[in-house]
Amino acid sequence: MMPAAEEQEKVVRKARELGIKFVQMQFMDILGTVKNVTVPVERLERALSEGVFFDGSSVLGYATVEESDMRLMPDPRTFTVLPWTQRNLRTACMVCDVYDHRNNRFEGDPRYALQRMCEKARKKGYVFNTAPEYEFFLLQTDERGRPLPQPSDFGGYFDLMRDRGDEVRKEIVGYLTEMGFEVEASHHEVSPGQHEIDLRYAEALTSADRVMMMKYTTKLVAQRHGLFASFMPKPFYGVNGSGMHTHMSLMSPDGTKNFFYDPEGKYQLSELALCFIGGLLKYAKEMCAILASSVNSYKRLVPGYEAPVYISWANRNRSAYIRVPSGRELRTRIELRSPDPAGNPYLQFCVMLAAGLKGIEEKAYPPEPVERNIFRMTPEERRELQIEPLPSSLGEALEYMEKSKLVREAIGDHLFEHFLYIKGQEWENYRSQVTDWELQNLLPIL
Repeated sequence: MMPAAEEQEKVVRKARELGIKFVQMQFMDILGTVKNVTVPVERLERALSEGVFFDGSSVLGYATVEESDMRLMPDPRTFTVLPWTQRNLRTACMVCDVYDHRNNRFEGDPRYALQRMCEKARKKGYVFNTAPEYEFFLLQTDERGRPLPQPSDFGGYFDLMRDRGDEVRKEIVGYLTEMGFEVEASHHEVSPGQHEIDLRYAEALTSADRVMMMKYTTKLVAQRHGLFASFMPKPFYGVNGSGMHTHMSLMSPDGTKNFFYDPEGKYQLSELALCFIGGLLKYAKEMCAILASSVNSYKRLVPGYEAPVYISWANRNRSAYIRVPSGRELRTRIELRSPDPAGNPYLQFCVMLAAGLKGIEEKAYPPEPVERNIFRMTPEERRELQIEPLPSSLGEALEYMEKSKLVREAIGDHLFEHFLYIKGQEWENYRSQVTDWELQNLLPIL
């Protein structure tokens, strides 16, 4: 690996050669909102060596007023030119690590949580790779650019002629490609105004960094087209919601061996892969609040809309919580179907890896895969197969998380306590609301 000083010099030299005028220092708050501090390029060399100071008390889930002095240290390996910026506004960005006022890595930085977990895997000889399938809605806007509860089109799965977002997606993919991201594909999804962009496999930290940039790029491009990009899991009743199905595998550091593959194993899966699946199943309820972190997430996780509701695994069955796609050898992977794009990808990937590693450690072999449509089973049939449901609300998910030693150890005390507090407030506020449904259906009869 290149020495830090040499990496910093390389970035400064590259910025000068490319005519960069500004550099955006990006990071995420606890809930997954992209944050940014912009510095002129003349400040870049100093920012790389000394960092950029900011008020941590103003960032959700970070610090108190008494301990608010924090520092962003840009990661030189993430230097990326924003291709839509030109001439005197030519801008690059870097993802930052967060340090506290004592110059220690900040325990509340979600990126740090994932870095620690990936390092734990690496010490065991594993590199954790992920490939998210990112879904979102494009909505119409009013004259002030505010989103309206109206989809941008009435297209369906793989539609083209009814797809108003085709150019938007192509522009997003074009920019992502220019930034060095590998995009597998993009298409219109099942619901009106719904779209999907799939990123190619990358090491989990890089993958999470790219999700952060993808969120930013998607919203910016949509705005340029007079639309609003929403990562709300289910903005409309009666249609499919948006998920972030995540494909994952454990690879050797040189990328030549996939530890999930065994040509002689059951389903050509290694024992390690089966135990990783077993860990994801065993700890599904405990990590559910991280993977599906909004009250709205649980409007998506209901029967009948392709989203998982029951904790099971399968090779072909898309009603299952975990699916093992058909690729084998280096392409062997697990697809977890419950995460959604409203969450924090650093925390999501962190708890996925933690559960899988714990499954390997505990030799948590899963039950047999369920290839039948679970939604069509009777409750008795599901009980017979020991298929349990995921939490049905954020409140229930938080109750499981609060008791979870696994999640606390994975993300650390600071993130654990702050997440529970912030999301607990969200749940309490949400469940105290009186909805239009109640007024329309209960007020006339009660």
